[in-house]
This record gives sequence, structure tokens and C-alpha cells, in this order.
Amino acid sequence: STMSFSEAEVQSARGAWEKMYVDAEDNGAAVLVRMFTDHPDTKSYFTHFKGMDSAEEMKQSDQVRSHGKKVFTAINDMVQHLDNSEAFLGILNPLGKKHATQLKIDPKNFRIICDIILQLMEEKFGGDCKASFEKVTNEICTHLNNVYKEEGW
Repeated sequence: STMSFSEAEVQSARGAWEKMYVDAEDNGAAVLVRMFTDHPDTKSYFTHFKGMDSAEEMKQSDQVRSHGKKVFTAINDMVQHLDNSEAFLGILNPLGKKHATQLKIDPKNFRIICDIILQLMEEKFGGDCKASFEKVTNEICTHLNNVYKEEGW
């Protein structure tokens, strides 16, 4: 399953992502806090976030911040390889496997987090920014779902 990004799509997706990644820790935390707030069931996967109810408290949490940064770093690595399916999947596949087998995260949560990233992009940088990154999030979710299927989900 190879990806088909035109050179122009790769460039505009990278440009859009760069704006978010400049503040990886803040934006990553903002995405997670919104996910936990709008979809409280997702908190159950993170035992150390369970007791946190206020968005403010979550935003300040080192654990939320470091996990947000981890998510953003992984996406950043993938964004660098939009023109190389093999390298892209080399990053995505082990991550998908880990979330499927060890962490047992429901794959629907990847779509949720991707949609929140797109929302935040649109709020901060406008619709064009969001539009140029949508295809990337679709690729990520599609390939993650494939990994999950292979793992018997």
C-alpha cells in the first residue's frame, strides 16, 4: 500500500505541519487535553491522568506534556517521509503494533486525535493549513488500521 503524494502536496503538508511543530509540547498537550475533555473515555488508557479533571491541571501535567510531545515527534518523523512509503511505514508500523498489542488502544482513537489536530490547525492557522494536512492524517489512520487488522483486531 504505497502513498501517492504529489511533490506539491508533500511541500504544503510539511509547511502546514511545521507551524504546529514549532510548539510541539504546547500544541501536543492541547491536543491531548481536548481529547480527554471531549472524549473522557480516552483517559482510561492513561492511568496517571485518571484523577485529573480540570483542563488546566492536565495542561500543566508533565506526563500530558511529554506524551503530547511524543505524539507530535512521531508525526513529525512520518511527515519527513511522505515521499518514501517504506520509511514512513518503518516509523508507523512498530508504533501501530505497540498500541495494538501492548497498550491495547482502540484504533478509533487515532481518528479522534487526528481530527483534533486538524481542528487545532484550522483554529490557529486557517482552513488552508488544515486542508493541506488532511491527506496526511488519512494516510496515518488508514495504515494504522491496517496494522491493527494484521494484529487481529
